This record gives sequence, C-alpha cells and structure tokens, in this order.
Amino acid sequence: MCGIVGYIGRAEALPVLMDGLRRLEYRGYDSAGVALLNGGSIESRKAVGRIANLAEAIQQNPVHGKTGISHTRWATHGGVTFENAHPHSDQSGRLALVHNGVIENYQTLREQLLAKGHQFKSQTDTEVLAHLVGEAVDGAGNRTKAGLVEAVRMALRQVIGTYGIAVIHADIPGVMVGARRGSPLVLGIGRDEHFLASDVSAIVAHTREVVYLNDYEIVAVEAERFDISTVSGSGADFQVSTVEFSADAVDKGTFPHYMLKEIYEQPNSIRDAMRGRLSSEEATAKLGGLEMTNAQLRAVDRIVLSGCGTAFHSALTGEYIIENLAHIPVECEIASEFRYRNLPMDRDTLVFVISQSGETADTLAALRESQRKGHRTLGICNNVASTIARESDGGVYMHAGPEIGVAATKSFTSQLVILTLLGLLLGRIRHLSHAEGRTIISEMEKLPDLVAKTLELDAEIEKVARKYARANNFLFMGRQANYPIAMEGALKLKEISYISASGYPSAELKHGVIALVNEETPSVFIAPQDAVFDKNVSNIEEVKARKGPVIAIGTEGDTALAKICDDVILIPHAPDYLTPILSVIPLQLFSYHIGVALGCDVDKPRNLAKSVTVE
Repeated sequence: MCGIVGYIGRAEALPVLMDGLRRLEYRGYDSAGVALLNGGSIESRKAVGRIANLAEAIQQNPVHGKTGISHTRWATHGGVTFENAHPHSDQSGRLALVHNGVIENYQTLREQLLAKGHQFKSQTDTEVLAHLVGEAVDGAGNRTKAGLVEAVRMALRQVIGTYGIAVIHADIPGVMVGARRGSPLVLGIGRDEHFLASDVSAIVAHTREVVYLNDYEIVAVEAERFDISTVSGSGADFQVSTVEFSADAVDKGTFPHYMLKEIYEQPNSIRDAMRGRLSSEEATAKLGGLEMTNAQLRAVDRIVLSGCGTAFHSALTGEYIIENLAHIPVECEIASEFRYRNLPMDRDTLVFVISQSGETADTLAALRESQRKGHRTLGICNNVASTIARESDGGVYMHAGPEIGVAATKSFTSQLVILTLLGLLLGRIRHLSHAEGRTIISEMEKLPDLVAKTLELDAEIEKVARKYARANNFLFMGRQANYPIAMEGALKLKEISYISASGYPSAELKHGVIALVNEETPSVFIAPQDAVFDKNVSNIEEVKARKGPVIAIGTEGDTALAKICDDVILIPHAPDYLTPILSVIPLQLFSYHIGVALGCDVDKPRNLAKSVTVE
C-alpha cells in the first residue's frame, strides 16, 4: 500500500527520497512527507495529495540533510489530512518515524500513553508507535545506535499487527533503523551510503545490491555499515541479492502511461513465462520450482487456487484450464476468505497461492493458514524475493518484469500461461498422450505472436471505447473459461474509469441480470468460436430484443456476430484453453481507452494501491 524510502550517506538525502517516492507513486497514496536530520534537529515537510504538492511545499520552505526518511500514505486510521500524513514524531519531537501496516492494538496503547501525559497530533496508529519508540529512548537514556535499536525492539514487542518502519532520532545522528513484520522492507547497499525502501523499484536507480528483510528483523543502518538482528534480540542471517531489473525497466519509455506500456509488453512477458519450460521431446512442461516429483504430483487428487482481485480471476480461469487438460478437480478460494474458513481438505490436496507482488497480505495469510494445516502450498508470483516466494514450499516465478500500473495486465496473462503450463504438466502424467502434449506445446509457442496480432486492434478498440465512454453501467458476459475473463474485464473498467460494471456467466442473463438491460447499458459479450458459441449468440439476441447495445469479442473470420451486434472485435483463433489470454487483451485496452477519454489517472486510480499489504 504505502511507500517508504530512507537514505543515509554522503550525499544530500532529499533528491534520493523524492525520486524514490515518485517511483512508488503507483502503489497508491493520498499524502506524502519527508523528515531529514539536519544540524542536530529533524525537519519535516508534508503535503496532502500528490508528491507534486510535497515538492512545492519543499520549494517554498527548503530542507537539507544527509540522513532522511520519507513516505507516501494510503489512509487507514484517520482521514486524509496534513496532520495524519507521515512522518510522525514522538512526544519530544526529536524522533521521526514512517510506517506501513496496521497496529491493531493502537487504541489500547494510545490510552496508556495518554495516561502518562503524552499528547497526540493525529488520529493515526503510526503516531502511537512513534511515541512508544521515543518513550523507550527517553526511558533508557541511551542515545547510541544500540540504544535506538533496543528502543525499537522494546516498542515492537508491545504492538500487535503489521509494520514496515524506518526511524531516525535527532540525538543519534548517522543512524537509521528499520524493521518489518508483514509489510515489506528492503535494504539497499551502496558505497558509503545505504537505503531503505518498501519496494526495490524505489532505489534501483542507486543500487542493485539489496537485502530483503524477513519478518521480525531489525536493521541498524549507517553510511558505511549495517547490522541485522531480530525483535527477540538474537542475530539474523541474511543474503545479499542482486536486483534482476534496471531503472530503465520501470520507466514509461515512449508510452503515455505505464498501463498501456505493460499491455504492449505482453508478447514478451508471455514468452518469458514459457521460456525454458516447454519440452517438445517429452511433450510436457518443466516446472522445477514446484519441488515435486512426478510421483508426488500424480498423488494429488485435488487442487485449491487462492488469490485476490485479478489474481483470483486468474485462479477461476485456471480452474477451467487445469480441469480440461489434467482432469483434476480444482477449487478456487478468495484469499481473504480462505484463512477464516474451515475448508475440508484431505492430505492429497495441493494449494497454490497467486500474487503478482508476493506480498499481498490476505494471500500471505492464506499461505500460512494452509501450511499450518499441513498442506503443501506453492506460490505463483512475480517477485522472486517476496515473502510468498520465500515462505512457500515451492512455486513458479512469472518473469513478467516490473508491473507499475495499478491495474494488473501483463501479470494476469502471465499467471494464465503458468496455470496452462501446470495443466499440461499434470495432464501428461495422467492421461494426455505424447501427441496431444506436442500439439499443446505447438499452440502455446504461437501465443506471443497471436497476442501481438491482437494488439494491432488497438486503434479499432479505441474507437469503440470512445463511443461508449459516457455510459454509466456495463455488463460483461462470457461462458466457460471466458466467464472469469468477463469478471476481469468488468474489474478493469471499474478500476480505471470508476464506471459501474459487473461480470457474469452469459447464461445467468435470464436469471436476473436481464433486468439491468436497457438502451443506455452496453453489454460486452466474449463469444469466440467454441463449443458454446451458439449459446452466447442466443444470449446476445435476448439483449438485442430489449434494445441493449452489444459489443462482442469474437473470433477472426466470424460473420455471424456482425449481423446482431453493434460493435465486434475479432481476435485470432486459438484453442479454448488459450482463448482467455487473447480475449482479455481487448478488454484491457477497452478499459484503458475509456479511462483516458474520461480524463482519469489510469496509472494511479483513486483509492487503489498496487500492492495490498494490509487487511
């Protein structure tokens, strides 16, 4: 959700902090602030709204220093106000702290501090944490690096909840302390300088050598060195990793928006998701990251797929694909519900959790709940150093590259490719013949080119989008594996344009949905040439009989849809198990162009965040 950037070194901190915050804008936020250690005092600047507002405030009242922390806030406790913006100070005003996460017992702690005479300036849980740390520093009277670390440790032992924090203290110059539990925090390693960030994309322009902190770890950072320990007080092992992408990978290039850039990256991201994972000789997929033998995979008699938002839609699509290719029962669970359900699962159930970031709080909780009950739980994510990647029993890395746009696009199709690979692998060790496996591989190898061909429809899709941009409601419908694609199309439109949209199985039209059909409500039908094409046509006829406008996604060469629909977009022909990957791309472009036509900030939709790291 929120973003953290910290710097300590020989250079001026402010340019590093502001550049990092701008690189984290995609995460979603409503206010921003910085705090710098300067000449024995801490100077803070805050602003409600965009980082541009913060930059203007700093221009009017400059701030300097070589140690600093900064933050973009997405409101949880307390409204969007100047007072609630981070950084927050302790009672003395000598300490500054930024925080991602939620302190669940903050009200109890706040009341205890109020009874001791503390005064608060905000309604946030974060300010309570700042006061706790400050009280521990003042109580110990130890104004050293070790004293600040111990104060952070004492405070964190009192809190219940999640946190990624960065702390500086005016009386302890040359030291910055960070800690995490449930909210990501990464240490960047430089030459005579170090960084803290909630996302490596904030600091990749300055260093590609990083340490991904684990839960309950505390790092004390100086310009020349760092030390990592735990909240319990013990030492901690760590591994220095090299970031696989460069700063150029998180730039828009010539595209007006990250979302459009990432839509157009899908031929490559899909190719990368398959790279080295298709074996024509054995006519199967190679997914070594699963850490399972064929015998272990053959013993699986049920699969559970879990995710949130777009990842849940990929799970629903994967259910159709895996059941079709492998004949294994698949069940999909929204991750936020999974941890609270008493879902009956026998010991031969295999669980997959799906998350682009690998840090989604609900999905991580589902992973831990599944493992707690003894089930092998694998991850499908895009960040090899993420918490889900590290804590899962194995999994598959998406190789989609950085996805900056809040609305997931290329990560969705990469997830579908991986689920198809999984279906092929499981199918081949059960019932699919060698010839059938070779045919599936051949079709999958064509996919990047088919996606590129689909992207050539962009100008045509933009015209259709502008035609319907002023509609207040949309219905999206599809059958079989394209039913979840209808849901995903509706979600994209809601996210990007704030238009009310809903996705349904086409056959549900007559079971209540048809009451919403009128001349002002467009219906988008995903109706490729497949086994249920005629059924989709019947549903389209029902909408047209009630004067509802219809936009259809059909298959190249189809002539029937043009006779009954107002607008038709024809995608290349592909097997049923690959069609969803092609059919979602026009819906991504459709949503994008409507959002642009309405003047929406498509890369940073209101109220949304790229990585949902709080419940």
